[in-house]
Amino acid sequence: MEIPYGYECQIRLRSGLSLKKQLLMMNTHGTIDAGYRGEIFIILKNLSEETVILAHGMRIAQLVVRHVPKIHFEEGIILSKSERGVGGLGPTGV
Repeated sequence: MEIPYGYECQIRLRSGLSLKKQLLMMNTHGTIDAGYRGEIFIILKNLSEETVILAHGMRIAQLVVRHVPKIHFEEGIILSKSERGVGGLGPTGV
C-alpha cells in the first residue's frame, strides 16, 4: 500500500465484529502515514472464551482516508486561557 503525501489512513475495527465476536483491536485506531510501504496488519484480541476463526476475505476492519493539513508549530511561553485550563485528562467538573 502506498498513501499519497498529505494523507493518512486510519484502521478501525468493524463494530459488528466487535459486538458479535467480542474482538478488540489492540491499537485503536491504527494510523498509517504516507511514508509507510507494505502490507497492513491488524492486531486483534479475543475477549470471549470461544475460539474465533477468521476466514480469508472476511471484512474485519475499515480503512478511513483523511487529508492531513500541513501546519507549523511555534514554541510559546505564554498560552491563551481556556475554560478547562490545565484540568488534564478525565472529569473536569461536568
